[in-house]
Amino acid sequence: MNKIALIEKTRSRTDFDSRFDNAFEYDRYALCSDSTKKKVLKADVDIEINIDDYDWIILIGSESLKYYTKVNSITEYSGRCIDDKFLPAINPAMLAFKPEARPLWEETKSNIIKYISGELKMQKLSEDKCYGITETEELHKFLRNAIDHDNQWVAVDTETTGLYPRDGYVLGISMSYEKDHGAYISTDCIDEKAEHLFQYLFNNKIVVFHNAKFDVAMLEYHFGFSFPRFEDTMLLHYCLEEQPGTHGLKQLAMRFTPYGDYEQPMHDWIDGYRKANRVLKDNFTWDTIPFDIMKIYAAMDAVVTLLVFERLYPAVKKNSKLFNVYQTILLPACRFLTDVQDAGVPFDAERLEKSRALMQEDIDEAVRQLYEFDAVKTFERIKQKEFNPNSTVQLRELLFDFVGLKPTGIKTGTGAHSTNAEVLNILAEEHEIPKHILSIRQKSKIKNTYLDKILPQLDRDGRLRTGFNIHSTTSGRLSSSGKMNMQQIPRDNPIVKGCIRAKEGNKIVAMDLTTAEVYVAAVLAKDEALMDIFRSGGNFHSSIAKLVYNLDCEVDEVTEHYSTERQAAKAVTFGIMYGAGAAKISEQVTKDSGKYFSKTEAQEVIDDYFNEFHKLRTWIDKSSKFIRDNGFIYSHFGRKRRLPNVKSDNRGIASHEVRSGLNFLVQSIASDINLLGAVDTHNKIKDKPAKIFALVHDSILAEVREDYIEEYSNILLECVQKDRGISIPGCPVGCDFEIGDDYSMGKFEKKYGL
Repeated sequence: MNKIALIEKTRSRTDFDSRFDNAFEYDRYALCSDSTKKKVLKADVDIEINIDDYDWIILIGSESLKYYTKVNSITEYSGRCIDDKFLPAINPAMLAFKPEARPLWEETKSNIIKYISGELKMQKLSEDKCYGITETEELHKFLRNAIDHDNQWVAVDTETTGLYPRDGYVLGISMSYEKDHGAYISTDCIDEKAEHLFQYLFNNKIVVFHNAKFDVAMLEYHFGFSFPRFEDTMLLHYCLEEQPGTHGLKQLAMRFTPYGDYEQPMHDWIDGYRKANRVLKDNFTWDTIPFDIMKIYAAMDAVVTLLVFERLYPAVKKNSKLFNVYQTILLPACRFLTDVQDAGVPFDAERLEKSRALMQEDIDEAVRQLYEFDAVKTFERIKQKEFNPNSTVQLRELLFDFVGLKPTGIKTGTGAHSTNAEVLNILAEEHEIPKHILSIRQKSKIKNTYLDKILPQLDRDGRLRTGFNIHSTTSGRLSSSGKMNMQQIPRDNPIVKGCIRAKEGNKIVAMDLTTAEVYVAAVLAKDEALMDIFRSGGNFHSSIAKLVYNLDCEVDEVTEHYSTERQAAKAVTFGIMYGAGAAKISEQVTKDSGKYFSKTEAQEVIDDYFNEFHKLRTWIDKSSKFIRDNGFIYSHFGRKRRLPNVKSDNRGIASHEVRSGLNFLVQSIASDINLLGAVDTHNKIKDKPAKIFALVHDSILAEVREDYIEEYSNILLECVQKDRGISIPGCPVGCDFEIGDDYSMGKFEKKYGL
């Protein structure tokens, strides 16, 4: 009979017997006997236990996990066996306030019971099944066997020295074409004949990647390989579980294969090497790892990729909606974004240098003005030291003790009064110093985050190659990461956009969807009155205001004569689709218009709005009910948004979940319209003098030769406005075009004169 220990942070009231279905007996321990400790440090641990006395040790929560293992993430390892003894588990008590964790807990509970009973066992492949290839003739034989094998799938992975093709090279290629067999191929043994065999294999098999965008880019750039057909386990899992941060290969391997955290031994070697040679984590490169250490880990990557594919592909395929999303949106977008990343964002290096200097001058001047304030001078005289605006302690003293501003009530994790951006924005209404601090912070962030970092990361052609991701948001909107986050480029200062500049003879062409989400809502709701607003072709928000308020002027005069009413109509239009009430609308209109707009006024305009567009209200109510009843909703294109928290006993949490679902319905569709339009355009202009280099929110950015701009714009307009079953008859979604020498569209020159 197994001897089992259960260790939690401090003694709690949790009934673990019932939580684990009374499936086994155990000895219960606490890391720390002081139950008042909210956070247990190593110095607080006073547990008395000999772990060798136990066959299994269940570790409840992150503190127990971190104390007994080298692992930090409890959610990642919950229900996964570590070192053949430790069984981590999220604390089931968290389900009371985080009901979305219930599936993870149920899986964790099931796995732990199976491990203890012997039903579930960790496995490890022998070196005859998972091996390295360093000889050319051996490689030729391996590739011929892969070609002749009757499995139509072959899993492929790469180990590289960089995250972008131009920043490094391929160390080796991992492959698996039969279950529980894999090889890691050193690129040193790849000759011309092997390259032909590789390409023949890729032409005649379906290649399975995990994160195809990365591996395809690497193999295309360094070897010239092409992949007519490929699948992606990362995107398959994204279809099934859209939550960000859950799609890593290691996570999927632990969930869907018997091999657990197979890479841990290699990371142990890395840790030992770094310690012995005093190498910082950021300075360690993968080419340091000996081939004999790397080979098993790398080969296993391909092995588990194939196993995960065999689990996930049938699950997605049996759901026609999800399979359609995977085949018609995600895979084509993956191919497209590989090319977008390769195109690179065009930067003007000379302008970047000048912009850095300009921004530093602005920062220096703002700092100089800050020191001119009497309160700052008084601070320095009394404290007998120079005021440091980067010190939160000093800033807190200055604002609340010397200036005499009243704290907002917003506090830090330590209980001190906060001086974050939210607080400073509030305080800026009462005094100039918070406004100055905000200005310094914003300008410093622009310089440090963008201007300082971009220049050294430019490739020799003056372009910045950064990442665009299709799997990182629940809505399906693209995200950006890597060398620069294109989605977070400052909007209120044109200095970064102004450095994104077309080369001579070209222009930057930016196409932006207009009121796309409202357009989608009108179609989904089948609200003819709302669709008529679009058909009218005038200023949308002015038209809405005129209709709702029955204004006695023409649509093009609304902004001038009834600006508050227009702001109210705009706020309601965007707000009510996402469940915003009168209080939120009141707050938003007051902020946007600069005039107080009461809650009563807000409720009146909401009522008037729904009187005009009553089918929109019906659609919102119907969709909200579906979400509450089912805990999920599908978009027009088949994306599924899972919303388990609608079942929460907390009304606030449940209501937020419904709003998230409504947001998803319109946001994801608008995003997919834009994405599919960009993909179709890209396929039509591949051999033309135009390159799409970024998708930013609802914009498609391209660098286009001047004599091709008209033709490119017509192609893009046709592709984006294509009827995909979500259009107003005779009135396609609106698109605005801007054309300029740089992405700021002249605002940079106007502000800085460069």
